[in-house]
Amino acid sequence: MSLLKKKLEKLIPETQQDIKSLIAEKGDTQISTVSVAQAYSGLRGIKAFVCDTSSVSADKGLIIRGYPLLDIVNILPEEVFFLLLTGRLPNSEELTDLQSQYSSHSKVPEYVWSVLEKMPKDSHPMTMFNLGILAMQNESIFRKKYDEGMHKSEFWKYILEDGIQLISKLPELGAGIYRMRFNKGDRIESDSSLDWSGNFVHMMGMSDQGKDFHKLMQLYFMLHCDHEGGNVSAFASHTVASALSDPFYSVSAGLNGLAGPLHGLANQECLKFVLDVHDHFSGAPSKEQLKDFCWDRLKSGQVIPGYGHAVLRCPDPRFTAFINFGRDYIKNDDVFDIVNSLFDIAPKVLTEQGKAKNPWPNVDAASGSLLYHYGLKEFNFYTVLFSISRSMGMIAQMVWERALGIPITRPKSVTTDWIKENS
Repeated sequence: MSLLKKKLEKLIPETQQDIKSLIAEKGDTQISTVSVAQAYSGLRGIKAFVCDTSSVSADKGLIIRGYPLLDIVNILPEEVFFLLLTGRLPNSEELTDLQSQYSSHSKVPEYVWSVLEKMPKDSHPMTMFNLGILAMQNESIFRKKYDEGMHKSEFWKYILEDGIQLISKLPELGAGIYRMRFNKGDRIESDSSLDWSGNFVHMMGMSDQGKDFHKLMQLYFMLHCDHEGGNVSAFASHTVASALSDPFYSVSAGLNGLAGPLHGLANQECLKFVLDVHDHFSGAPSKEQLKDFCWDRLKSGQVIPGYGHAVLRCPDPRFTAFINFGRDYIKNDDVFDIVNSLFDIAPKVLTEQGKAKNPWPNVDAASGSLLYHYGLKEFNFYTVLFSISRSMGMIAQMVWERALGIPITRPKSVTTDWIKENS
């Protein structure tokens, strides 16, 4: 038995009892009300279910299992997955054990590549990535055990096994799709001596002198791992998993939501804006020029991509982590210099304009420029990177939902006529 599973074996009964006591004590306490406006507005702000893996504070940003994000920016993605599941960071033995599991399950079945090779040459990388995950559904241990009649108390164990198998394969799947879709040559075999992120960079075939791109991908995968339970990708996977669909089905469902332009595609739009600024000035403009450019854009009815967030009232700590990385590792790069200058200029302009509730940058304002600097310039691949990371949060949530016996998600809908008659 893996050390991670042993830890969960001990933790789950304790948490089950804690929640049982909480329901007995406070089960009738109201935690939210729903207005007619909210019912017509994407359910924004309605507290309707529980997610313990992470939370988002308006004043602090992302908090993972009690750790403010900027306190743990130096940990590996493998460590953050352990943290999401257990509430604490792994020790060296537990980390090595988890990395060994990743290595032993990292191979993508050949039939997946056969499926992907038959797709149109101009297929979107996210379509290929999601199809690859769905094609691997045949590997699901949970599905096989469920068909054999396992007890519901065992559900979480096989969700975990499926989840680790899937997470282990995502770097090879993503890297292989990158090389296939963008004509980069044959797939590159994995290197078991490398960590999860390093192996991905290796299989991508990217130049990585100084290992700076490796460091960036460690940071990127860690920062995008989870963002509480109500975002489109997490909630879609939660809903599908609540029907006892296995992680292959459920993660694919969530990532289909991530592919939407209002969710995971936002970093592409931010980078395109920065490149437009670069092209307009044939390089990095002065701060005064950039200020005028922002004002002209706002006066024309357009937004400044990457600035403003539905929840946060502070700079997104994920943005802060990325901008700090860029300042440490990137020198003499006009594109990053524009991103850096926008951080000084855009919030002041938006505050003066007075229309933005939150003038601060979100994660998308910086992430694309860093990828671009290191030579990853295929914009429509960026969401695949987001997907590799976000899968960790989806799976961690699924494990706990099955461990706690959370039932199928089935909110009640009402008609417009009902609202007219009953409001």
